[in-house]
Amino acid sequence: MSRSKIVVLDFGSQYAHLIAKRFRALGYYSEIALPSADLSVFADCKGIVFSGGPASVYDEKIPEFNSQILTLDIPILGLCYGHYIVQIGYNGKVGKAEVGEFGFATLNLNPEVKSPLFKDIEPVQQVWMSHQDGVLQLGEGFEVVGSTKDCPFAATQNLAKKRFSLQCHCEVKDTPCGNKIFQNFAEFCGMEKNWDDDTVLQVILENIKHDAKDKNVLLFLSGGVDSTVAFALLNKALGQDRVLGLHIDNGFMRKNESANVANAYKEHGFSNFIVEDASESFLNAIKGLTDPQKKRMAVGENFITVRNEVVAKQKLDESKWMLAQGTLYPDIIESGGTKNSKTIKTHHNRVDGIQKLIAAGMIIEPLKDLYKDEVRKIGKKIGLADALVMRHPFPGPGLSINVLCSTGTQSEQDKDELAKAQAELDSLTIDQFCPKCAASLKRSVLPVRSVGVQGDFRTYRFPACLAFEQEDGGFYHVPEKREKIEAASSYITNNSTYINRTVIKLYQKPGVADRDMKIQEGYCDKKRLDQLREVDNIVLEELHKTGLYNEIFQHLTIDLPYATSKDRASFVLRPVCSEDVMTARFALLPKEVMNAIVQKIAALPFVDALYFDATNKPPATFGWE
Repeated sequence: MSRSKIVVLDFGSQYAHLIAKRFRALGYYSEIALPSADLSVFADCKGIVFSGGPASVYDEKIPEFNSQILTLDIPILGLCYGHYIVQIGYNGKVGKAEVGEFGFATLNLNPEVKSPLFKDIEPVQQVWMSHQDGVLQLGEGFEVVGSTKDCPFAATQNLAKKRFSLQCHCEVKDTPCGNKIFQNFAEFCGMEKNWDDDTVLQVILENIKHDAKDKNVLLFLSGGVDSTVAFALLNKALGQDRVLGLHIDNGFMRKNESANVANAYKEHGFSNFIVEDASESFLNAIKGLTDPQKKRMAVGENFITVRNEVVAKQKLDESKWMLAQGTLYPDIIESGGTKNSKTIKTHHNRVDGIQKLIAAGMIIEPLKDLYKDEVRKIGKKIGLADALVMRHPFPGPGLSINVLCSTGTQSEQDKDELAKAQAELDSLTIDQFCPKCAASLKRSVLPVRSVGVQGDFRTYRFPACLAFEQEDGGFYHVPEKREKIEAASSYITNNSTYINRTVIKLYQKPGVADRDMKIQEGYCDKKRLDQLREVDNIVLEELHKTGLYNEIFQHLTIDLPYATSKDRASFVLRPVCSEDVMTARFALLPKEVMNAIVQKIAALPFVDALYFDATNKPPATFGWE
């Protein structure tokens, strides 16, 4: 059956599928297509959106684009990279911008231009930017609808051609008027609402039945919301007798996590699952590894090894069993799973062993086109309890990707770039704080790297560390105004080449000087994991006790091999708020809650220092690996 639709052309942006998701959430059916798509793809199409992308339009290798799409009498909206494609298509010019924008910017609408795209939208709006290039000269027939301080052509239109182009990302929640812009575009296109939650659920259940055919399904159950909802959907579509959940205790679980997961499933009425203790196998698989990508790949491949062992142990006929995963679309995007996207990090559910099973048609991923908030809505719709649906996300590799590893030595490149990062930080004028805070502020760069994402590219850079007034007991003052911390954090990362995070020092053991803190030899072994579990559990217990657990999308505790000796460590607290995983804001906990957490962690005998990650996504990812 044909259905009117909005087509999103994926130029490789992390956010391409988020655009489609936003239209669907508004009630308009949308699909993803390649920018090289044949014109036949646009049958029944009411509007086209060009996504952003990681390339520069003047790079040698850019996504292939069928320029005939611009000849269609269909409204087109270009975003970021798509903004450039639209302008170039009408003889505009694009090049490196004088100032790149990463994070929040203020869009000021031109009072002399009326735009259907900005109908009923106030003239001054917060928008989310992530670009280094910019439009230098408008395309023929275009006019300026809006601009920011550093981007004169931030919003443009050519009404005669039904063309619009914006530098900002409307699809992320940090552009609050984004949904209204999409709503206005859909109305301009003449779209009628034709998509809702009931339809989504029905499509998922039908797809499961179609993909499974007459086979049974074995599902990896991490205990997180994704695999839990996938498990429930598989049971609903196929029945419990055709589905087997496999929860693997890989040794990377939170404190008492596997027992808690098993109890939660039993209480909900699931009886078709088993728990396999494979902690020794996984610890051996990553023994001695320090490279984050290699760790993730080793964990992912070992899931396949353990899966095969369980199949043999359970005497399952492999010809009658498929494998299922709770993969979400962000996992695919960040793994470089679309034709034009770049790899931000390798997900365990996209390693070679899994890819081979996908190619052989032996994988079912019921949620692969959804995002976290959509998954939770589906989970509630099919009757899952909040205790299962609202649990903080917990990826398959678990705490293994929260334990940063090191040989204890730094390469010459690391030393050189660390020095450059420190020089960058020293050169910045950090004036966002009150005079008292500014007077006590000390700045440094921690000698560890973490993964980030800027302009759709993966970065692997150092964190800036801000330390304010030190109080009794080794505790540090933390400014209470979130907006000042956020402004300083964004300012630092936006103006640095070698820095992609900003952390604030919360505690340093009394008697330990900064010069005593050094990179130590440390790997992901049981001792460090047990230490991490203790610290992480303190935070989670306090969040539950104070009723903040459900207000925070996810909390991660990061273990750094940065201490006075190899048997000690530093830790980073990373609570974040997010709706779609593609963007996030750090969550600044209330002062009394933060103080209680810090004091309990400081009392642990192995803790040398504690930090708070005050970085949004982008430029940082949720985790550090």
